[in-house]
Amino acid sequence: MKLGMDLVDLRARAQRWIADDPDSATRAELHALLAHPDPASTDLADRFAAPLGFGTAGLRGVLGAGPNRMNRAVVARTTWGLARELLESVPGAAQRGVVVGRDARRMGRELAEDVAAILAGAGLRVVLFRDPVPTPLIGFMVKRLGAAAGVVVTASHNPPEYNGYKVYWEDAAQIVPPVDARIAAAIERAPSARVVSRPPLEVLRARGVVTDAPADAERAYLDAVRTLAVHPDAGDRSLRIVYTPLHGVGDALVRLALAEARFTAVTSVPEQQKPDGTFPTVAFPNPEEPGSMDRALALARATSADLVLANDPDADRLAVAVRVPRGSQEGGGDDYRQLTGNELGVLLGHYLLTERPATRPRVVLASIVSSPLLGRIAADLGVRYEETLTGFKWISHRAIAIGREGDDFVFGYEEALGYCVGSIVFDKDGVSAAVLAAEVAAVLRERGQTPLDALDALSRRWGLFTSSQLSVTRKGAAGLAAIRSMMDALRASPPERVGGDEVVAVADYDAHVRWDRRAGTRTELTLPKSNVVTLELASGSRVIARPSGTEPKAKFYFDVREEVAPGEPVAAAKARAEVVLKRLAAAFASEVAGSL
Repeated sequence: MKLGMDLVDLRARAQRWIADDPDSATRAELHALLAHPDPASTDLADRFAAPLGFGTAGLRGVLGAGPNRMNRAVVARTTWGLARELLESVPGAAQRGVVVGRDARRMGRELAEDVAAILAGAGLRVVLFRDPVPTPLIGFMVKRLGAAAGVVVTASHNPPEYNGYKVYWEDAAQIVPPVDARIAAAIERAPSARVVSRPPLEVLRARGVVTDAPADAERAYLDAVRTLAVHPDAGDRSLRIVYTPLHGVGDALVRLALAEARFTAVTSVPEQQKPDGTFPTVAFPNPEEPGSMDRALALARATSADLVLANDPDADRLAVAVRVPRGSQEGGGDDYRQLTGNELGVLLGHYLLTERPATRPRVVLASIVSSPLLGRIAADLGVRYEETLTGFKWISHRAIAIGREGDDFVFGYEEALGYCVGSIVFDKDGVSAAVLAAEVAAVLRERGQTPLDALDALSRRWGLFTSSQLSVTRKGAAGLAAIRSMMDALRASPPERVGGDEVVAVADYDAHVRWDRRAGTRTELTLPKSNVVTLELASGSRVIARPSGTEPKAKFYFDVREEVAPGEPVAAAKARAEVVLKRLAAAFASEVAGSL
């Protein structure tokens, strides 16, 4: 009886959605599900389990019909709410306008044009990019034009079935609380998607309310990227580079930026060079994922490339692989090793701190789940180091504040392949990071070194840090509830030991408190509240747990530090650290995560 009543209610909600949906394609999608002989066996219930939540990451979800999916109806009501909040809280928002862009994912053009039409229909001027562009270009243009906000239709590195909606505020950084909550509240007040005003785009263009992005937008961005060079005239710029945008939008801009930095031997992976929202050669277009860079690495081997660069589909993340020379301890022949996000972050940060002269007090930033190594380096060099919550929006907002305080924000990174060099874009930027990574490799090569040599030198001086991750995926609304329960259980009853290593302190960023078990003291944490729990172990290792902000996952981070003994090969210390790391991760998975 209850199942029958639930199905009746579900059918009624689906019919109401169909009546309000402005998109014939998603209306047909729901009609087909309702016509299924057994609707309960489809994903219909999940589509209506809850509205797709709007937060600091904006929106991100699977494309499809229903409130728990990305579609024109959800975007219409979201944009109505965004428009209301802008007009109510941002001075001069109507004239300052909103920059709107998209990457090359499915439905990107339709959704971006809806965003532009609805914002303009609400009285806001809109600057619209007609073609797909890298996400960093939108953030750059919000800052350059002094716009009230920016919207990018993108799902970044998510699988092909996803799309999303990312919002920059008037400071050209991603939204943070309480702005996200105010927008979400405005969305709740939005009328039916069918009645949200959406004037024809050609009419809005004719009235001058919607205009194309300035013709010099990319030129201005590339000029800004060139100012980030530390040694623009140094280094062996003939090194061979293989690049892949992973079917995304980075190729043209990255290749031009590298060419202007005098890198003359750049080859793109041909099968992945053009934007394609179906991502035919990669199931998961995230350069962190195993197998995603296989074609780039194969081309590198075939061409004896020195460096491999990869962006995610919207070009805000960067992955790097470097050649392992023949006869090295890491391999018997020429091969390639992909650097971790932490390794690249520390390499870039150290280069900027030691090679660029300081004119003001300097600051570098990293997220709390990133390696502690950059902090050790900074302290030794007399540079201020700060940690932020996970999510690049926090690094961006702190970078803005540092500039306002009169200090020099040099660099910020998070281990998930996000890097921000200077202040041309207040977000992670895979284009400028790619150019800097190439410069570092070129300068090192001229000095007879490789990026791996430089990393070994850092390990000898400041200790070898090794990190890994464990993810637990739970799909759908039920999965999100399970992840919340998992975090609640860890918070309520943290373990006393992990693999025999005593948990000496627990930091709960949601409760805003760090509990030192040995001292029996509790101290207040200064960062904003977040659903993160850190376990500090007696050995100096640590475990950090948090739910993903963009995927239905719980993520667990493990960090281990080993000293490199005088005269000891770094590879030996690394092997020792890897053993400890694997033991720690396995123990946590079986003793803690498995019981949550």
